[in-house]
Amino acid sequence: MRNEFILELLDSRLNVFLRLVEQCPPDKRRVIPNGFKNHLHWHVGHVLTVTEFHVFALSNQPAFLPERYQALFAYGTKPADWQEEPPAWDDLVSQLGAQAVLIRETFKDRMDEPVPENFLKAQTIGELIVSTELHLLDHVGFVNAMLKALQAE
Repeated sequence: MRNEFILELLDSRLNVFLRLVEQCPPDKRRVIPNGFKNHLHWHVGHVLTVTEFHVFALSNQPAFLPERYQALFAYGTKPADWQEEPPAWDDLVSQLGAQAVLIRETFKDRMDEPVPENFLKAQTIGELIVSTELHLLDHVGFVNAMLKALQAE
């Protein structure tokens, strides 16, 4: 798979996700619709945090997000369990944009570089990025459904 294709796919899927979350009115960002366990603020932080984990941590690269993001947004977390105030919505959205640039700058010529054994079964950095694109698509679906549920409430 071509490096530029992988990076353009990441950019385009992230842009779809960001356009969707920006459709949510500020007063609904922390409303958990019936049938869901998280709100849109959590989804933004989760995509950011899991992308860092999939791409940077699993390839043994330094983290750039604060450690506390793990307790707030990692797999299995939910707002009902939060012990502290999460980062502001605008900060998370800004960090998502910066993260995409950092991924491109860090890995554009390293897609075929092998990575340590991991739960995703990815063998290269490119495969880690593709896995995060698939994860991002899951959340595009969740956000789309949540926006519809929030409009109906």
